[in-house]
Amino acid sequence: MNTLAMKRSRKLEAILWSVALPGFAQLLNRKYIKGILLIGLEFIINVMGNFNRIIVLSFHGQMQEAVEQTNYMWLMFYPCLYFFAIWDAYRDAGGGEKPFAYLPLVFSAYFVTLGLIFSPNFTLFGYLIGPVWLPILFLPIGLGTGALIKWMVVRKFGEGG
Repeated sequence: MNTLAMKRSRKLEAILWSVALPGFAQLLNRKYIKGILLIGLEFIINVMGNFNRIIVLSFHGQMQEAVEQTNYMWLMFYPCLYFFAIWDAYRDAGGGEKPFAYLPLVFSAYFVTLGLIFSPNFTLFGYLIGPVWLPILFLPIGLGTGALIKWMVVRKFGEGG
């Protein structure tokens, strides 16, 4: 495999492991303290926010019960931790070298958090979307907003910042 393909493969590997569990990619990138810290924070926030329970309830369509089981004060930390871990893993694997490349993930964290905040009472066509699905629906909005702002900043200030 050529060098460019290997670099891309390494970046994708970092992103996918980080999506699976924040901290795993940091371990792959030999950032052991950071990886263990991110995994520890992931477990604490997951347990304190009842995240696994609300994921299962949401997949079973039990949205009201998922809302009732959600500890919002804890779970609101999760999007920022999650997207930071993805960005950090990608950067450590050699990505993110272009100016303002971080903006789509930063805005994803913001918008997923907003989705979580509005999830207890946001309905679509009369259906409660819940604390898992509404944040996921806000993700493309965050990615798009971040990409648009990145494009505008680069256009205004150029590649050099």
